[in-house]
Amino acid sequence: MAPPRGRSCAGAASEFDVSHPAVPHLVTAQSGPLQDLEQRILDALPTIERWFRLQWQDHIPPFYGSVDLRNAGYKLAPVDMNLFPGGFNNLSEEMLPTAVQAAGNAIERLCPDARNLLLIPERHTRNLYYLTNVARLVRILRQTGVEVRVGTLSEEVKARTPIELPNGEELVLEPLERRGSRLCVDGFDPCIVLLNNDLSAGIPAVLRGLDPGQILVPPLQAGWAVRRKSNHFAAYDQVAAEFGQLLGIDPWLINPYFGRCGQVNFHERAGEECVASNIEFVLSRMQEKYREHGIADTPYVVVKADAGTYGMGVMTVRDAEEVRGLNRKQRNKMAVVKEGLEVTEVIIQEGVPTREDVDGAAAEPVVYMMDRSVVGGFYRVHMQRGRDENLNAPGMHFVPLAFAGSCSLPDCRAEAAGSAPNRFYSYGVVARLALLAASIELESTASRVLEAPPASVAAAIAG
Repeated sequence: MAPPRGRSCAGAASEFDVSHPAVPHLVTAQSGPLQDLEQRILDALPTIERWFRLQWQDHIPPFYGSVDLRNAGYKLAPVDMNLFPGGFNNLSEEMLPTAVQAAGNAIERLCPDARNLLLIPERHTRNLYYLTNVARLVRILRQTGVEVRVGTLSEEVKARTPIELPNGEELVLEPLERRGSRLCVDGFDPCIVLLNNDLSAGIPAVLRGLDPGQILVPPLQAGWAVRRKSNHFAAYDQVAAEFGQLLGIDPWLINPYFGRCGQVNFHERAGEECVASNIEFVLSRMQEKYREHGIADTPYVVVKADAGTYGMGVMTVRDAEEVRGLNRKQRNKMAVVKEGLEVTEVIIQEGVPTREDVDGAAAEPVVYMMDRSVVGGFYRVHMQRGRDENLNAPGMHFVPLAFAGSCSLPDCRAEAAGSAPNRFYSYGVVARLALLAASIELESTASRVLEAPPASVAAAIAG
């Protein structure tokens, strides 16, 4: 049943505890209408916050996550969910208190008397911008009252290795050790092991079969050796349908259509017809919705690897015939992702154009969460890409979103789309829907980590 329209959210302050904010009050430039959807979200604020509170009684949120959103003006939808976010260095300083509080809540739930936490980053040690993210994450975690050490899987690190970062900070990497069934570094025995490594190369033996008293988060099935984007969006379908019913809206307004193809080999053109037929199917469904909602845009889809990140293995398609005639360069681009792993499965996702821009360049909001709270975000901006293209590509840069103050409420005195806090409250709601879907996804795939690894990552796991 839809909530009453036109009700002000001003009377909903009791749904928020300023000492434990769900969504920060943000200031940035914003564009695009979204008036009706935003107004419905604002009108239903108490209903939405209660609904989330009840959902988190049944589902445990991931330790952290980031969501790439697309605001098309007529819809607002997540297009990717990362469970190993690597951009904490792009958050503004004003956001850190919220992040510390949310991280503290997560640690308290996992291990109430936690004293030591071991952070495991990506293997690469030369990407100083990524390591600045690790240093920022260490800073946040230490503020919760735990000692933090960084243990790396990189074979290059043989001893305690200080690294000077571009911002003047120093990050110390140490070789990861396995003692019996516990992970440690140089005698440092942690209660919690936090992965900031997405396991694209597989699940190392050192991470398997840990002592139950040593908590590993995110769980192994969150890594790309097991996880699939199509599983996430299947879970998001359920969440969006329930949320749409709660607000009395078409779930499509917050949910991109998708299809999936397995047994794909771009080098050998295997699975090409499966990809083409799924493109036709998704485009057909989109065209129906465009007619229903009076949208004049030309629909397109994004074909991307079903596992993997860094914006690799991504292609924008407007007609199925485009994938039936890929040239060698295009096939090579789609054939491999991070760590050089072959693409054997793809997701065909509805393209959601971005109406956001920063200084005239196409932009998309990226929302960061820890535990069940939004802790900030930034715009991913690309000067050379269009509004219907993948912005997660070389040449992108980031513009932090900043707090306007300590208030965690939307501005109920302003028009829905005329206020940055209101726009970002809506962004936070949709991002938390994706976070909830990730919780359901991880619950449903928990047993898969016990299965034999795929052939493409077997060697990496064995190593």
